[in-house]
Amino acid sequence: MEVEQLPDQVREFAVYLRNLLARLDQDAGWCGIFWQRDPDGMRVCLTGAEVPPWDVVEALLQDLGVGGGSYEAEVESETVRARALHRASLTAFDARPGGRDLLGDRLDVMLREQRYAAERQVELAQLLHTAATREQAEAMRLDLAWARDDHERATARCAELHRRIADLDRRPPPSPPPVPVPQQRPQPAPPEPPGRSEPPKERKRRPRGSARFAGMPDVATPADDTPLPTAVQGPLRDFAASPRGARFAGAGEGEATAPPAPQHLDSEARAAIVACVGALLRLRAEGRGGEAHGVLVEAAHWPAARFPLLAAELNRAGLGADWATLLWETASLPADLLVAAADALAAAGRTADAQQILRQGVGRPATEIGASVLRLTGEGRHREIRALLDAYVRVRTPEEAARSVRDDPGRLVPLLVKAARGVSDERYWDVVHALRVAGFHA
Repeated sequence: MEVEQLPDQVREFAVYLRNLLARLDQDAGWCGIFWQRDPDGMRVCLTGAEVPPWDVVEALLQDLGVGGGSYEAEVESETVRARALHRASLTAFDARPGGRDLLGDRLDVMLREQRYAAERQVELAQLLHTAATREQAEAMRLDLAWARDDHERATARCAELHRRIADLDRRPPPSPPPVPVPQQRPQPAPPEPPGRSEPPKERKRRPRGSARFAGMPDVATPADDTPLPTAVQGPLRDFAASPRGARFAGAGEGEATAPPAPQHLDSEARAAIVACVGALLRLRAEGRGGEAHGVLVEAAHWPAARFPLLAAELNRAGLGADWATLLWETASLPADLLVAAADALAAAGRTADAQQILRQGVGRPATEIGASVLRLTGEGRHREIRALLDAYVRVRTPEEAARSVRDDPGRLVPLLVKAARGVSDERYWDVVHALRVAGFHA
């Protein structure tokens, strides 16, 4: 996007960001780290082609206050101004055509970054105990500190992306342009000569632009075999845009397998939620992040019915980043608990959160997915099986899906193939091909 095409708010923030960096040492502090780790990202933000996440702006403002004393008061007032300009810039940036879908794609990427950073922390913490020398231990501690920073930033960015998506979803749809009214009535066409009976040629209709995808063609009619644009293809787009049947089960439209209705909470559950949010506020204020994370891990194992109210209370208290962390922890639960949490969130209208934990939950190894499906099969949990496999075949590659059936191909292959068929014909044939290549009869 050229500078002159930028919305005014985006251009104004880009100018502010350039002026802020001009006041900093480019080779020191967070500014130096950002230039070293992502120079291309810094450049596109300075031109206004992208708006940086707030955690980046906040870190640059910390560089401004390194001097202490009077600088701290300056940073406080500067932060208020920067926050206002940043929010206005994001609002204008996201309002562009295709902004909603771009945010969804970026959220998927950032959720993977968050999960990778968390796994990296666990791996380095375990390796730290095996360090043979002090130098090795120090190097691992440094890597562990960076993994923690990566996880904190990814968590904050997931929360920011969730807020931006929610803001967009609350906006009213744009009004259609007014239809021009002709100033003069056209003269009637001359009458047809008698005896002429052949019908006029049918004019080929142009596909109308789809409001959902900002002007991209709708699904082609049988007379038009033009393929869909790449931007609306792929498993992640299918998963976010078109759940079928039971909300996440991929079942047929007429199948009566809807998730259970929202459950009412008793006074004990409500009191536990209030106590949890209060504890998190206190721990965050005291800088005790490790203990706060422990509270979130414990909350992830609560009954699923508590999740919607907990989400509302966390966001109301300004703890959106903690809600994003709790979702990540929930995605690591056993399959039946994961689906129960997704059901509760979907029934309360938090569909994006429900889809998110299913996407993250199926990021576990293929053999673990297969084992979970077999266990659910033995318990007769058919709707949970459909929910899990529907998310799995949408998010993972066909080759990964094929690896999940190794423990019991006789029972798992038909379930996997049925789930793939529920997503799309293309996904069905891709999965069937991957199964055949892997040596399984589909």
